[in-house]
Parts: sequence; C-alpha cells; structure tokens
Amino acid sequence: MTDILLEVADHIATVTMNRPERKNAFTVAMFDVLGATLVAAAANPEVRCIVLTGSGDAFSAGLDLIEAAGQMERLDRIAFTFEAERSPAIILQQLDVPVIAAVNGAAAGYAVGMAINADIRVMSRTARLVPATKRNLLPESGDTWLLPRLVGWEQAARFYFLGEDMTAKQALAAGVVSELADDPPATQRRAAEMAAQIAAMPPQAVQAAKRLMRAGRSDSYTDHVHRALLQLLPMFRTKDFAEALAAFFEKRPPRFTGE
Repeated sequence: MTDILLEVADHIATVTMNRPERKNAFTVAMFDVLGATLVAAAANPEVRCIVLTGSGDAFSAGLDLIEAAGQMERLDRIAFTFEAERSPAIILQQLDVPVIAAVNGAAAGYAVGMAINADIRVMSRTARLVPATKRNLLPESGDTWLLPRLVGWEQAARFYFLGEDMTAKQALAAGVVSELADDPPATQRRAAEMAAQIAAMPPQAVQAAKRLMRAGRSDSYTDHVHRALLQLLPMFRTKDFAEALAAFFEKRPPRFTGE
C-alpha cells in the first residue's frame, strides 16, 4: 500500500497519510512524497480545496522513531542537504489552494505542524496534540512560529515547556481548531462538507484572498490595501464575476468555473 494517498473528486483533493499500523508515523521518505503530493494536488486545475487527514483512528504519530533510530547517519546528512522548497510545512504555507486538516486522531510532533499549517482545522473529540519536546525533539514544521500566533505565547509555552498534551476541547477553546466532531469518521465527513462548500465558491477569489492573507503577515497596512486593489481589478473581467452578477439578479445559485 502507498504511504501517502491522493484522491481527487468533485474539485476536492483528499491527501491521506496511510500507515495505520504505525499510527501514520512518517518514514524519512514520506516527507518528500507528502510534499510532492501536495504540490501535485494544488497544480491540478480541477482542485479547489485539499483535505489532509490520516488513515484509521490517528492523524499521525509524527516521525517514526523506530525507523529514525536506525538511520541516524542519514538524518545527520539531511540537516546539511535540506531543501526548503521540498518541506511539506513550507509547501502548505505556499499553496494558494485552501487546505483543511481533518485531525481524526492523535497528532504528535511533526504532525502537529502539519495540522496547524492548514488553513482550517476540524478535530475529533477523541484526538489530542502531542508536543515533540516530550520526546527530546523539536517541532521542525514551523509550529513554533505558528502556534504562539494562534494561541498566544503562554499557551504555546505550556504546550512545549510542560509537555502537556492538548485535548480537542482545549484546542477548540484556544482557537487551534474551529470545530470538533464526535469521532474520526465524523471528523473526515465534516472536513469533506467544508471542502465541498469551498469548492462551490469562485476559486480565483478564494485563492487571491489566501494570497492576501499570507502577504498581510508582513505588509504595512497601506501596502496591503494597494496589493488588494491590484488583485481585485482583474476579477471584474472574469467569467465568474459575470456569473456571480447573473446569479444574483436571477435569484439562483451561481455555477463557478474558475474562468
């Protein structure tokens, strides 16, 4: 079986980490495969949303420590040959296509970063987030940059410094996730429903909005307003804008084509 699965249907790409016998823990090879799969999904003109999830009852246990223990020399080399553009975490940040993380079960270490690098997260009530620091590792997937911005410095400090697992209820209260679902299957169903709602939106506008949100992290206010205007003006000449107007006046649901 393939460790990373990709399924595309109805404008939605579902990317599944697929090692259920190891709680979807990452082998070294899986990092490259996941990154390439995400890039391929986003490059597909039919895809308007990506759902990232895990097989079975786990999201991912993070790095497979059993495999890693036998490959220390290879891991040492990776530090000197790391190519940022192939990192799944950085790829998730750079994708214009929206990403929903269906956190259907426990997410540990690297997988925490995979979840919070998504744009929207829905989490099973039975799931939890496990800090990498509990294993004398560091969260290398950008989550030390993202988590303090999501929950504040002190909540992130409790997570990493005290080694406290974050329950689904705590993740919801802290703003790490926006919704909870009852169990793993319900989590994936809800993520699929949200993805379908995104897929029904005009993709050019959605992706432009994501680019603007990303740029807003570093833009000044004035520069950002100017950037938004430059991205807005071409929208008026699109077929989807004409369809949005027609649907409004005809009092019917719009049918967006991405043109």
